[in-house]
Amino acid sequence: MPRAFPIPRNPLTLSLSAAAALALGAGLTAALPASAENGAEPAPEVGGVYGASSDPIEPGDVRIHDIQGTTRQSPIVGELVDGVPGVVTAVAEFGSARGFWFQDTEGDGDPRTSEGLFVFTGEDTPEVRVGDEILASGRVSEYRPAEGAQSITQLDQGSWTIVSEGNDLPEAVLLEEDTLPEGYAPEGGDITDRELEPDTYALDFWAAHEHMRVRVEDAPVVAPTDAYDAFWVTTRPDDNPSVNGGTVYSSYDDPNPGRVKVESLIDHDEEPFPEVNVGDTMSGAIEGPVYYSEFGGYLVRATEMGEHVPGDLEREPVREAEPHEVSVATYNVENLGGADDQEDFDRIAEGFVSSLGNPAIAGLEEIQDNSSEEDDGTVDADLTLDRLVEAIADQGGPEYEWRQISPEDNADGGVPGGNIRNAFLFDPERADFVDVEGGDATTPVEVAEGDSGAELSVSPGRIDPQHEAWDETRKPLVGHFRAQDQDLYVVTNHFSSKGPDEPLHGVNQPPERVTEPQRNDQAEVVRDFADELLAADPEANLVVMGDLNDFQFSRTLEILTDDGPLHNPMTDLDAGEQYNYVFDGNSQALDHILVAGGLADRVDYEIVRINSEFHDQVSDHDPQVLWLDTRD
Repeated sequence: MPRAFPIPRNPLTLSLSAAAALALGAGLTAALPASAENGAEPAPEVGGVYGASSDPIEPGDVRIHDIQGTTRQSPIVGELVDGVPGVVTAVAEFGSARGFWFQDTEGDGDPRTSEGLFVFTGEDTPEVRVGDEILASGRVSEYRPAEGAQSITQLDQGSWTIVSEGNDLPEAVLLEEDTLPEGYAPEGGDITDRELEPDTYALDFWAAHEHMRVRVEDAPVVAPTDAYDAFWVTTRPDDNPSVNGGTVYSSYDDPNPGRVKVESLIDHDEEPFPEVNVGDTMSGAIEGPVYYSEFGGYLVRATEMGEHVPGDLEREPVREAEPHEVSVATYNVENLGGADDQEDFDRIAEGFVSSLGNPAIAGLEEIQDNSSEEDDGTVDADLTLDRLVEAIADQGGPEYEWRQISPEDNADGGVPGGNIRNAFLFDPERADFVDVEGGDATTPVEVAEGDSGAELSVSPGRIDPQHEAWDETRKPLVGHFRAQDQDLYVVTNHFSSKGPDEPLHGVNQPPERVTEPQRNDQAEVVRDFADELLAADPEANLVVMGDLNDFQFSRTLEILTDDGPLHNPMTDLDAGEQYNYVFDGNSQALDHILVAGGLADRVDYEIVRINSEFHDQVSDHDPQVLWLDTRD
């Protein structure tokens, strides 16, 4: 969060209003002139002194649009300004970064220059009210919340004079379907100093309206309420719609510029933040100033929320497996550890029984060790898996067995001390696990040609676990199963996170996907294993699945599919169904189930939509189920 650092000033250079403020601080009084513009009642008073700026008594020469300028960064950053006029439009009264927004009621008519500004007051609640006409002073600063993020133009070290109260607010800019441009961002690297084109690019539109009041009406929800009281709506519901009313991210070239993030300035004790799902509607108006966060980019800090109208989204179970089918599932259970609350296990278990149809085989990602996130040297996960198996049985599901390989301590990424890894569950009534001893954290699985097909040197085993592609990340787990007189070779994966990639909304355009090369290397290693297995047995029933942390159109998936031996059945679905994860208002696909090309005509596939579109999700990933037809 930004912080203000007052700059000492020579007392002999203080303005009259600053001297008045100092007198007030000593218990004296100061008379300041007032005005009664826009029909407001006069209310002469000196506002909260914060930092070293003066308390203005007359409008200065600088207006908000002069401070904002025609690029993303103020042309007078670092300078002190006095007597900047405007009307208070919103107040941040809680949280660690407080302050208020004010807006010029006249403006300069230039669509590139914002007429709104934020006065940052740190942890102090500013003594202003919406509708106050003020004259503000302070230092022009740019706050960048994270490397690669946009910067926020603001005043810090501020003080202000309240000239009048109860003024009408400037009209909010209505965000209609064609208000946000189809183009998302200009390209060319760092766009900080590039002149804004708000009619051409959505990011430029937001920058040109930074801190100004905007309004969106009857907004459809495209991402559910998260743990930090935020959700996403769209102004362009016809752009890449998902089957449930979200917005599908289907190409690097189309980030869906109609997405709008919503947070609230309303006291949650007075008006609880709405718990919304994808497909719901916020009827009426969402209205408030434009702000920016490193988490999601530009957003509306709502002073008015509208009314939550629930949609018809429900958790729909998948079908049961037919007698001639083997069902295989993948599920990222989001850091499930042995020390977690029982509710976490019960909710995952409920999904297995009521939604996934009790798959015969399941690959799990993000299984933590027995002590969860306590960094105490524990690496085993037998307690974690036993608790999950017991919870599934208690819900009426099968009595699963499990297989896994414990990693070396803190060698596989994730939360320090959590030691996340991949694991298998299987129903011994429907699938046997072919155990081959010798698999451990560092021993690679090898493929050999046996009398009846491919054989593995260890099962469970890890694919080339000491390869540099797996540095500080999860290693793929391979298991040999036998079901309905057929051999199945299953690889469950959790490729490196996309977290360090530059954000879509960042200052560098197009954003650099810095984590992609490592995932590409990981895909190459897995593909090499698949090639070896299929060379030993071209008819092998091979399934490669899990959280690949990349999109169906990415180079990572191309290595495994377009250039490799595998097929992605997700790509056979309609475009509006190709997602299993919702991030920043985009419905996207990070998890996949791939099959050897020879199986493409023998499988049925479904995404189990029980998490990503719901505010009460137990994991941020939706599981998937594949049904393999074992008939000749």
